[in-house]
Amino acid sequence: MLSHKAKYALKALLFLAQQDENHISRTIEIAEAANIPKKFLEQILLDLKRGHFVGSKQGKFGGYYLLKSKNDITLADIHRLFDGAIALLPCASLNFYEPCSDCKSEPECLLRHGLMTIRDETLKAMQGITISSLVNK
Repeated sequence: MLSHKAKYALKALLFLAQQDENHISRTIEIAEAANIPKKFLEQILLDLKRGHFVGSKQGKFGGYYLLKSKNDITLADIHRLFDGAIALLPCASLNFYEPCSDCKSEPECLLRHGLMTIRDETLKAMQGITISSLVNK
C-alpha cells in the first residue's frame, strides 16, 4: 500500500501538473485544493524538491512548480522516493537489494523467483503510469 506521504505527494504533483506552465503555486493553495494538511505538505514538497521533481521560488509571490516534466514523473519514481523498494522482499529488489538471512541458497529459492516476477510486472505497470497520464484520464 502507498503511504500517506506518497499519496499526498502524488496529489500535489497532480495539482501542479494541472496549472499553467509558468504558474507558481503557494503551499496553502496546493493544500486546500488537494485536501492535504499544510504542515505535512510542506515536508512532502521539500522531499519532492530534494528529488528534483519540483522547484521553488522564495518570496511574496513564491511557491512550487514542476521542475521535471509531468510526462516523465512515474508512479515508480514517487513510490521509490517515499516508500522505498517496489519488491516485496529485499532479496527481490533491484535498488534496495539485501540477501535474506534465512535463505540457504538464493539461486534455488523458489519464493525469491516468484517475487521477482511480481516485482517486474508491478514495476512495468508503475513505470507506465505518469502524472500526465493520470491528469489526462
